[in-house]
Amino acid sequence: MTVQSLTLLAAFLLVLLVLAWPLGAVLARVAGTGPVRGLGLLGPLERLVLRAAGPAAGAEQGWRAYALAVMLFSGLGAVFTYAVQRLQAWLPWNPQGLPAVSPDSSFNTAISFVANTNWQGYGGEQTMSYATQMLALAGQNFFSAATGIAVAFALIRGFAARSGASIGNFWRDLTRSTVYVLLPLSLLFSLFLVSQGVIQNLDAYKEVAVLDPVSHSQVQPDGSVAEVTARTQLLAMGPVASQEAIKLLGTNGGGFFNANSAHPYENPTALANFGQMLAIFLIPAALCFAFGRMVGEPRQGWAILAAMTLMFAVAALAAGAAEQQASPVLHSLGVDQAASGLQAGGNMEGKEVRFGVAASSLFAVVTTAASCGAVNAMHDSFMPLGGMVPLVLMQLGEVVFGGVGSGLYGMLVFAILAVFVAGLMIGRTPEYLGKKIQAFEMKMASLAILAVPVLVLAGTALASTSAAGRAGIANPGAHGFTEVLYAFTSAANNNGSAFAGLSANTPFYNTMLGIAMWFGRFAVIVPVLAIAGSLAAKPRLPPNAGTLPTHGPTFVFLLVAIVVLVGVLNYVPALALGPVAEHLQLFAR
Repeated sequence: MTVQSLTLLAAFLLVLLVLAWPLGAVLARVAGTGPVRGLGLLGPLERLVLRAAGPAAGAEQGWRAYALAVMLFSGLGAVFTYAVQRLQAWLPWNPQGLPAVSPDSSFNTAISFVANTNWQGYGGEQTMSYATQMLALAGQNFFSAATGIAVAFALIRGFAARSGASIGNFWRDLTRSTVYVLLPLSLLFSLFLVSQGVIQNLDAYKEVAVLDPVSHSQVQPDGSVAEVTARTQLLAMGPVASQEAIKLLGTNGGGFFNANSAHPYENPTALANFGQMLAIFLIPAALCFAFGRMVGEPRQGWAILAAMTLMFAVAALAAGAAEQQASPVLHSLGVDQAASGLQAGGNMEGKEVRFGVAASSLFAVVTTAASCGAVNAMHDSFMPLGGMVPLVLMQLGEVVFGGVGSGLYGMLVFAILAVFVAGLMIGRTPEYLGKKIQAFEMKMASLAILAVPVLVLAGTALASTSAAGRAGIANPGAHGFTEVLYAFTSAANNNGSAFAGLSANTPFYNTMLGIAMWFGRFAVIVPVLAIAGSLAAKPRLPPNAGTLPTHGPTFVFLLVAIVVLVGVLNYVPALALGPVAEHLQLFAR
């Protein structure tokens, strides 16, 4: 690791902590029902939305009613997003006259954005109209993120409740999360991005003269080949800053452009790049502080945050170290690494020269530790072990900060498992935050933890053994297998980043990945809400001499060990066949 990499990592964590602490206090107030201090001007908007929602927004809900509301809202959102894509050719705000999106791609994209995955098998600027970008995709960026926050609030209430059946009201949580958190933060961050050069307009694409005309061969209608000189270039326009802001703050990840955050219109400067990484982690980190406040023990929030930060720092150091070395293939090509500066610069393949290895590798770790999927470099071009780090971070369940809401409730499920294991070791009924962890909670936690590995491994096996799946693999051997494994890992864990090299915009992959995204989201949410309901009904017991402290270093390391063991052991054979095998082949040259 270079001094630059270590300095960047330290500065990132420090600024994140400074920003997340006060936001955590705001989130704790948003989880309540009273006014949110400092944001009173948004109160009328909240009341207007809740009044329009009707009596359902005022009633307290048990976990079944809460889960039903989540599923109903998400299902309707998927139908709406699908319909807008299929009808975009006839909708306004389509200056390029883009045609309707194909049925299988529309299905995949609708599920993707509703599930907070934002997997994209298409080029945004060539496929989606402004109406689709703003009405369907940006809308789901807000709603899917707010849904994750709402589910996290519900689980925290389960721990905090003294005894009762209610875990809150989904419609109220959804509204307050959107109005008081996502909207104001997105507005502020949009203005910051515009100040850095991110575009924001509804103009038609612009044809401009190029500074250096390029000649290339082109096949003519009669079959002959002629030299053609390109003197103009078509530059895509659009409402990019607004889409980019919620894409990052909501850990959605769907880019306006195909190049995502490597595109200069999405991510123009080093400062914008740093701000984007902070935006990805901001709400997940703040939710840890909100958790501590809501359960009445701030130390509990610090413990969860410490476990996340420890795993993140190790992953960032590992990825940075892997990418700071140049590929051994360069030796076989006779490249003088010392003369060219490659040894000092590291593996620049697939990296943006504006950001370099340090910022690109850190961005890759941030976006896959969180459930985001935005990328500023080509993960497919990382060194085998450098590319394995993002893959493993997703396979851990994306609980290393994780998605907005999903990272916290995923980590709390692992915390339940950790206290259960500790209870077995000391021979007493496990408790967490004064709530006894019994058979029902462990069954639901097991479902939440095991559902995603089943989706990933079964999907990868089917794609690797079927003709339709193998047809999309461009690279042979271990790397091609890693591309498929990465795709299903990203989909089922609701990340959305891709390893590239895989032709995924086909009926087979659009359908299979869509299924993985849907169940990867809701096969976790429903058991989490069931845990919340069960815990809420239990009395909160005072600590005693036999209670395991869950706020100290011992519990932090136990929690990290459980996350790593349970997460990685499911995937060891697949990782051995993919990135590990590729690493051994590469360095055996």
